[in-house]
Formats: sequence, C-alpha cells, structure tokens
Amino acid sequence: MIFPYKHIIIIDKESKVPVYRQIAISIISAIKNGTLKAGTHLPSSRELAKILGVHRKTVIAGYEELDAQDWIMIVPRKYVAVSEDIPLLKPQQWGETNILTPYEKELAIPFRIIEEKAVNKNAISYPDIIIDDGHPDVRLSPIDDLLKTYRSLTSRKYAIKNANIGTTQGTLNLREELVTYLSVTRGLNISADNILITHGAQMSIYLSAQLLLRRSSNIIVGKPNYPVANKTFEETEASIIEVNVDDKGIDTDAIEKICKRKNITAVYVIPHHHYPTTVTLSVERRVKLLELSRQFSFAIIEDDYDYDYHYTSSPYLPLATGNHNGNVIYIGSFSKLLDPALRIGFMVAPKNFIKQCTAFRKIIDVGGDGYMQNALAALIKEGELKRHLKKSKKCYHQRRDFLDVLLKEKLGNYVSYTVPTAEWLFGYY
Repeated sequence: MIFPYKHIIIIDKESKVPVYRQIAISIISAIKNGTLKAGTHLPSSRELAKILGVHRKTVIAGYEELDAQDWIMIVPRKYVAVSEDIPLLKPQQWGETNILTPYEKELAIPFRIIEEKAVNKNAISYPDIIIDDGHPDVRLSPIDDLLKTYRSLTSRKYAIKNANIGTTQGTLNLREELVTYLSVTRGLNISADNILITHGAQMSIYLSAQLLLRRSSNIIVGKPNYPVANKTFEETEASIIEVNVDDKGIDTDAIEKICKRKNITAVYVIPHHHYPTTVTLSVERRVKLLELSRQFSFAIIEDDYDYDYHYTSSPYLPLATGNHNGNVIYIGSFSKLLDPALRIGFMVAPKNFIKQCTAFRKIIDVGGDGYMQNALAALIKEGELKRHLKKSKKCYHQRRDFLDVLLKEKLGNYVSYTVPTAEWLFGYY
C-alpha cells in the first residue's frame, strides 16, 4: 500500500509561506495528529518531489528544516524517518477535519468575565557595554523610518481625526497586518478579532492572569522562571507550582504527575530561550504539553517574546499553531525587535477571551498610541521589519560568537557554559 502523501501534504502556491515550509508544516501536522508515527520511513527527496510535483531542492529544504527541529532523522544515502523521540499519538482518519480552526472556538476553560461598561468619550554598566536582561541595539533599528511615518500621520487630517478610534483593542491597520505577518512567520491561522495590541508582553501576561486566575487556582511555572511573571501571578492570589526546567525546557512529565493530583488552571511557558536559562522547549515536550492541555483542560500562556532571533535554524512553530482547541494564549512583543522604549506587544487568543481582555484593559488603559501602531503597521507592510531582522540577526550572531571567544580565552579555566542560540543575554550600545 502506498501512503497518500499527496493528500496529507497540502501545497498552496498562492500562499506567502514558502513551499518548503508548507511541506514541513504539513508533515509536522501529520506527526502531531498521529498519522505519521515515530520511526516511520518517509519517501526520498526525489520520490516526494515527484509525488508533489515540486523541485527536489524544495523537498530537501523542507527535510532539512524538519531535521533541524528534531522532527525527523536523516541517514545520508539510506533513509529519512520520523524521529524516534516523537511520542505515540492516536491517529485520526484521513480527511477528518475540524470545522472550526482552533481560534474560531471559544475558550471553554472558566475565566473571569469583565462586564464592559460605557466609557465617557469626553544593571551593571560600563562606558561601552550594558550587561543586563538584554535589549536590542537601537542603532540597528529602523527607528528613523518609524518616526518619519509617525510624523507623516500626525500631519494628515484624516489620520488625526481617526487616531483614537479602536485603540483599546489596537488599531485595525496593525491588527490586520499582524494577521498576515503572524501567518507567514509563525503559521498562525487567525483573524484581526483574535488579536489584542498591548503595551508590551507584560500587559498581556497581566491581563491573562487577571482573567484566568483566582485564589483557588493553580498555575504551573518553570523553575527558575521570569520573576516579573511570577509576581503577576502572585497578585491574583493563585497558588504557584514550580516545575524544574532542564536542557529540553520545562519538565512535562512532572506537569502530568501534578495534573493527576491537582486541578491546574494554567501553565506559563517560555518556548524559545526560556528566561533565564535560554533553553528551548523540545518538540517532544511541546507535543506532550498540548496533549496534557486537552486532557486536563488547562490554558497555556505561551510567552514567545524571543521568537525571531535564531542562528542555527528557523524557530520551532509556536504551540499556538497546534490543534489546541483554543486553549493557548499566545504572547509576543516588538520591544525586543526594535526598541525597549517602543511598548507594543500583542496577545492572540479566542475572540471571547480577547473581548474580555479588551474590556478589562479599559479599566487601566483607555487605549494605545494610534499613530505609533499605524506607523508600525506601515513598517511591516513595506517589508522594513523583515529587512531589519535579517540585518540585525547577522550582527548579533557575530557579537555572540565574539563574546564566546573572549569568555573562553579569558575565563575558560573558571567557567563553563552552553552557547545560547539567541542574543538576549546582553545588549550592546
């Protein structure tokens, strides 16, 4: 029997997502839903290219991406197979599809409802270097272009008239640009109604905590963990349960044991470059965490603040791209990309949760800077953000490697460490 790869690897040549990534995403989906099991041999690049009607190099690029992310193993001149480390999952019937995408479903897990009311309309520092939690080098950022667009918007009558419209959830321009941007870069299938623009990732964490948690709630976090997030959870009076983080990320086996003993409301996870260890959550643990979320009905607060900076391969797809039934609240920020003073972050969640976060946000913040949000939307639309990332990644990569050489040369006899795959341990000015 010939496996119908043509039916599980769907290629849309009109999509903005490169074909090799579409192949990789389709194979990942087949592994996640149990259609392709651990150890299953895949077609050769030549054979799969013939099946799909694409160039062999496109398939090779897709396989290399999957290999870099540990979804498959490649034995040169012999075979390509699904990684043995992928957990066994219950297979679904071919052709079995969900009528609703994950974020079209409502968040069924209980959370605090905020009634919307009518709003009255009327570190250690030296001269040349700062060692701290890490900030982008603003000298590399397209701040001049951003401010030029900002000034242009403030001089247009229609822009001035509409500057404060819809800023509580975020301007429609920015949310619509993010729909495309997050689809291309992260594979998220969402609409503008699934997005809330916030003053940085911290506001998203705060809003999520306030609506999900209460005194009787339990939330699982990594140990060690981002201390500001822990403080935010403490303010809700929920019980914080710490789970160890090792070189593969937060320990999902330990989470499973806790879930069997206690009712867990949420798990807070930093999937890329966990703070402060810099480790990335492994593919196996990502799959298991999503399975546990469905099995025990808890929300996942996915703080993906550092998705864009990777040097060895493309970043893993977020947990939010999986079949999570709307249980993942995805958080990101532009502060790490452009300027720490640019307080623009975003939350992606089901519409009913976004609606209540927007209502709660009005209590503490009427809205964001409409001019700046629309200027950022223009920066994304014109491709300037993409060009900036390409340039800055190259520069940060060189700086990381240079620091690595210096540390080994000067302190090699006293310290040992694993070189992080991103740059956010330090910033240069």
